[in-house]
Amino acid sequence: MKKLGLLGRNIGYSFSRNYFGDKFTKEGIANVYSYNNFDIPNINEFPEVLKNNTELIGMNVTIPYKEEVIPFLDELSENASAIGAVNTIKITPEGKLIGHNTDYFGFMESLKPLLKPHHKKALILGTGGAAKAVIFALEKLGIEHQSVSRSRSDQTISYEDLDETILKDHLIIVNCTPLGTFPNIENYPNIPYKHLTDKHIAYDLIYNPEKTTFLTKAESNGATIKNGYDMLVLQAEKAWEIWNG
Repeated sequence: MKKLGLLGRNIGYSFSRNYFGDKFTKEGIANVYSYNNFDIPNINEFPEVLKNNTELIGMNVTIPYKEEVIPFLDELSENASAIGAVNTIKITPEGKLIGHNTDYFGFMESLKPLLKPHHKKALILGTGGAAKAVIFALEKLGIEHQSVSRSRSDQTISYEDLDETILKDHLIIVNCTPLGTFPNIENYPNIPYKHLTDKHIAYDLIYNPEKTTFLTKAESNGATIKNGYDMLVLQAEKAWEIWNG
């Protein structure tokens, strides 16, 4: 049995396990592949996971380990190295761990159909591993970007800085924070939604719930909305290619 899995913390809700479980059943390969959650409280337990699961050929990585896992890997792909975050690990037959990033691909390909000529600048809410992949994708698409964080820094502006002028200038807004994820669905990033228009795209990396409060508020002001489901499917299929390539 070839084993795959998801490395993360508090991942009972896991998209990946359900997605790959369904895929293996549909494709008639459930007797060849299995997919498990590896829910660890601390990244230092990662070597123990590897030791106890010698049949592992690859893993997905989610919050909060996309950056923390890097020191444990033998090699990074060009994309993962440029992004500084890993969401896919390939384990070679020799036991070598190679880090990849397929998040950027999933985001980029799912955003493309929504883009119009006026979508030249984006606001990125949050600064974690997922935000790094989004930045990489936007740069590939030639879209300028500005990161927003709780506190101002050399690289970021703060939520307090957001005003009508900034929102009028940035017609793509991407939520890379976990605010609004099930079960805390009433939470949302604190931006001035009243300045959003029908020229805006509001993209939430969250997929559960299907429509977050962030997306509901954006939609009520006319924005085009998109959740993270298609991004997850696209990144998962890209990971599958890497594991079997």
